[in-house]
Amino acid sequence: MERVELHTVEELMAALHACRGAWDTPDRSGDPVDLHDHALQTAALLRRGRPSDKELQVAGLVHDLGHLLCPGDDAGHADRAADAVRALLGERVAALVRLHVPAKRYLAAVEPGRGLSPQSALTMGAQGGPMTPYEVAAFEADPLCEDAVVLRQADDAGKVVGLDAGVLDDWRPVLELVAAGARPTAVPTA
Repeated sequence: MERVELHTVEELMAALHACRGAWDTPDRSGDPVDLHDHALQTAALLRRGRPSDKELQVAGLVHDLGHLLCPGDDAGHADRAADAVRALLGERVAALVRLHVPAKRYLAAVEPGRGLSPQSALTMGAQGGPMTPYEVAAFEADPLCEDAVVLRQADDAGKVVGLDAGVLDDWRPVLELVAAGARPTAVPTA
């Protein structure tokens, strides 16, 4: 499968709009909301919980784009989404997107009784199952561990049918702000 990279906010907005009516499973047997509503709900929860962390909010908005880019790739969707947004939104956003699946595996290991949506529970096996103690220690050593867990918790909660989480176009200024911060700055030459 070819690697997709999004280079402008317009391209990203088009991809996010394409999530309306697209589902995490090709046969719609997965989560009860489409990728569009899930993205808005996840981002809104992160905005409420971490109002000053725009990169985390944006990671919540784009974390499941991999399901749109390669339907049915449960194991690789996080990496595909991270690769797609890295050039535009920067390393931290891409890393958080990539870590939302390991964060699920981490939480399954450290909170074994923690509930998952039926679809998340089903895909856990394809994604490696709960982490081993060694994987838990390595994940906890990652400086983005806490933020990835917060993203995962919002991901798990952002699956409510009929919940109004705003409109996608309201996120354009935030995407532009994060994209502007991710651009390398030119170093003046003397």
